[in-house]
Amino acid sequence: MKSKFGKLQAVLVGATLLSTSLVSVATAGAKTLPTFRVAYLSYSVANTYDAPMLAAAQAAAAGSTLAHVNVTVFDAKVDYTTQVSQIQDVTASGNYQGIILQPPYGPGEQSAVEAAIAAGIKVVNIDQILGGNWASQAIQTPGLSGNVVFFPSAIGTHLGEKAIAACGTVTNCSVGLIHNYDGYEPDAQVTTSINAALAKPKKPRVSVINLGDGLYNSGVAQTVATGAIQAHPNLNVIIGSDQDCVGAQAALAEADNTHTKLVCYGGSTQAVTQVKAGKWFADVVQAPESEGTKGMQLLITALKGRVGGIVANPVAGFPNAGIITAGNAASFTGQWTA
Repeated sequence: MKSKFGKLQAVLVGATLLSTSLVSVATAGAKTLPTFRVAYLSYSVANTYDAPMLAAAQAAAAGSTLAHVNVTVFDAKVDYTTQVSQIQDVTASGNYQGIILQPPYGPGEQSAVEAAIAAGIKVVNIDQILGGNWASQAIQTPGLSGNVVFFPSAIGTHLGEKAIAACGTVTNCSVGLIHNYDGYEPDAQVTTSINAALAKPKKPRVSVINLGDGLYNSGVAQTVATGAIQAHPNLNVIIGSDQDCVGAQAALAEADNTHTKLVCYGGSTQAVTQVKAGKWFADVVQAPESEGTKGMQLLITALKGRVGGIVANPVAGFPNAGIITAGNAASFTGQWTA
């Protein structure tokens, strides 16, 4: 018969063995996360639309529970030839397992991307179309792990439809377009789709005036709009990017013009504020933070072994298919500053 001390000792020894066993099981069950090096190739780091996209991608990488992700940023500064060289350097280095690509000009970069994919690098494309078809969100580069892009033709269609709504009861409606890089993509596809939408209705009859290039710069756009207002005092609607609309709004205020309406695209903080206040008629949303987050998430899962390219709509789930109006503006939050 064991003493009380002996029984206590046995219990303690048993507890120690049980504790040690549990630690061993926990240690055996713990997983060591893989580490991946990712090259983030930005259209332009300094651009106020691109900066939150990059920040969101970096946050998604830092917060991943699937892997340790080290991100190195490359800045194309709006030059696609620079970005092609960067893709080639990343591929040749052998130091990277993944690429997030935001192309300034997709058709000129496909062959470099294909070479990177052939070298075993996973590539996810975000924001701009990587290919020559600007009317499709589909993957146009074989082997791409993901595609998270805005849709130029859809944006143009929405802008045209909202411009018609802005014409209201006007029988002959004069609509001015502030381009950004007239004739160059994606601006050309946006314009084509705007014109197609404006040509559909029999009423109102819409006349389209090309006002000039705003270059995604509110100051330049203000100059363009000032000249347009003087040349076309009966202008009913102006269509442009959010930067263009910031400039056009200033020009309209300076001219004490209260009848010309603004139909814009970008989904910036200004868009939400001005549409809500009734200063802009409507805005078609773009979502750079959503693109950065989703793009990095798709890349990490591809690096972990997911097979097949995924196409993701960055404004999926937004109210009203991502179109801001006075009635729903309170439901939106701008992801960038125009």
